[in-house]
Amino acid sequence: MAANIQAAVARNLLEASKVIEEQIDAEIEKLDKMADEDLEGLRQKRLDAMKKYEKKKREWLEKGHGEYTELTSEPEFFEACKASEDVVVHFFRESTFRCKIVDKHLAILAQKHVETRFCKISVDRAPFLCDRMKIRGLPTIVLFKDFKSKDFIVGFDDLGGVDDFSTEMLEWRIARAHVIRYSGDLSVPPTEGTKERRPMLNFERKTIRGTAGDDSDDDY
Repeated sequence: MAANIQAAVARNLLEASKVIEEQIDAEIEKLDKMADEDLEGLRQKRLDAMKKYEKKKREWLEKGHGEYTELTSEPEFFEACKASEDVVVHFFRESTFRCKIVDKHLAILAQKHVETRFCKISVDRAPFLCDRMKIRGLPTIVLFKDFKSKDFIVGFDDLGGVDDFSTEMLEWRIARAHVIRYSGDLSVPPTEGTKERRPMLNFERKTIRGTAGDDSDDDY
């Protein structure tokens, strides 16, 4: 009789083990299925995001994004700022040495940040704009968002006070106005502590009226 009881207990334990195993297998299968569905969902979301970005990128390129262009008139300036959410405009004069330095860096950033329109306009072609925005020194970079000026970069003081500042430094300074997508730390300049501060070269200043001074930047 004892043997029969032991056999019955063994059968019950075996059946219980099978039930538990089946439950565990079912849970594992359920988890695997959920994981596959989650991965597929993530893939689809990523694909949708990529398609959306590519569509947006085509729209940006059609508006002149992706390259650093010159605006030839004030009406063209207004059209550019109305067409794009984020716009970086360099107010320049051909004879100003430091404007050429800015040109070099903005041409690089225009290709990197296609989400933003990068352009320049000669102060001689934009007297109304210069007066309205109180532009007094060159080079001046005005940062626009939704057709409103968010920030001004006048001269190179915000860029380390040197003529040979890096493109990354200008990128960081522009990003502080939130007109480009930036993944770095906005609270710390990218070259802080890695480069000695060197004085800017001295050039003769010429105002728009033709008078001379002792500074290298152009004044109005």
